[in-house]
Amino acid sequence: TNLMQTNRYKLPYAAAALQLAAHLVAEPWGVWLDSGQPGAELGRYDIMVARPSATLVARDGLCEWRERGERRLVREDPLEVLRRALSARGVEAQDAPFCGGAGGYFGYDLGQRLEGVEETRPGARLPEMAVGFYDWAVITDHARQERYWIGRDGAEAVLPWLRALLQQPPPAASFAIAGGLREQPDRAGYAERFARVQRWLRAGDCYQINLARRFAVPYRGDPWEAYRRLRRRGTAPYGAFLRLPFASLLSLSPERFVSLLGGQALTQPIKGTRPRGSDSASDRLLAESLASSPKDRAENVMIVDLLRNDFGKVCRPGSVRVPQLCAVESFPLVHHLVSTVTGTLEPGRDAVDLLRACLPGGSITGAPKRHVVSLIAQLEPQPRGPYCGAIGYISDDGAMDTNVAIRTAVCADGEMSYWAGGGVVIDSTEEEEFRETEHKARAFLDLIEAGEDFCCTSESP
Repeated sequence: TNLMQTNRYKLPYAAAALQLAAHLVAEPWGVWLDSGQPGAELGRYDIMVARPSATLVARDGLCEWRERGERRLVREDPLEVLRRALSARGVEAQDAPFCGGAGGYFGYDLGQRLEGVEETRPGARLPEMAVGFYDWAVITDHARQERYWIGRDGAEAVLPWLRALLQQPPPAASFAIAGGLREQPDRAGYAERFARVQRWLRAGDCYQINLARRFAVPYRGDPWEAYRRLRRRGTAPYGAFLRLPFASLLSLSPERFVSLLGGQALTQPIKGTRPRGSDSASDRLLAESLASSPKDRAENVMIVDLLRNDFGKVCRPGSVRVPQLCAVESFPLVHHLVSTVTGTLEPGRDAVDLLRACLPGGSITGAPKRHVVSLIAQLEPQPRGPYCGAIGYISDDGAMDTNVAIRTAVCADGEMSYWAGGGVVIDSTEEEEFRETEHKARAFLDLIEAGEDFCCTSESP
């Protein structure tokens, strides 16, 4: 095959990425994959894209393809449409994480469809998948302290525009909460659903179910300013902001879903949570209680087994390994138990195959997965949408990296929603599980409680 050439150009490095990000995410289909901020645990790369040359949006089995002002509708498997589009864009392997390709989200509802579970709940639904096809990206490499533009031949026309943006202050933005908080289910409703889950667990119908609650509030203004505000509470290694025509996504996810590099697949499921302590002594005790908890460890191991099985569908027999099991990792608001599963893709398999094998993620469904996905559809008030799906990219050179879209707010039609859940097993208690949803929603609830108008300035975070 004739592989497209790529080019790269240096740009001035800045550890704080907010200034350029503010400009790029003001564009339709602007995306910032945000690895953190100075003074926190930085991931290595920030990736920013805007102005895609084509877009693919899938809803209810119908795919909408837009390119150069034309719109086509096809009733086809959205992941096959994605694979076909990527196969026409191939480039040689790069040492950049992303050199152009598909970027966006793969919703939980897409995973539910892949598991063969029909959606019957009422209510407006966001697309199951939305990706842009980008011909260039701005990459910030924090390890090397460099920033560069990388793109396909012919995409350099945007460089003067980008260089001009670097000289300009970020556009002003404001955001305000415009009404009261709604919780679905409330405490009584959660208790009733928890009891149903316990009956299923005791009957041996399943081993673990991720049970989530939805928080929603009306808002006015620009969700970008809300993201800046949430980010001040604490960044995350798999953060993201997406400006889509129908919604904005604000993700501060601590969890990697699946990555693929040089044929090596990796997933890092999180199961097991404690809040951070108010001082170093209490913080250490909370981390130690998590490390020594048989219940949390059992939850994590169950999901590791499920993901080993998912990897086994597309990886070489005997190549799936667990190099890290139940390690405690600490984030700004919580401690988590994190494991790592790796595998080598079989020849002829690609990132789309890996994504198909793993959606929806085991850590945000439960075990056995297909059955639990159908039970979640009975328990929760409405479809999850992007929540518990994946946000990230598949690069034109075949590499992929995605988060699990938890700690993620969705702003659409004047409503800001945020879900928080946890894995329920047979020895879970209702009070502890309910409290865990509150801990995980803390940054969002604090944003709502602050409530006042706040305006964007050019100060650093």
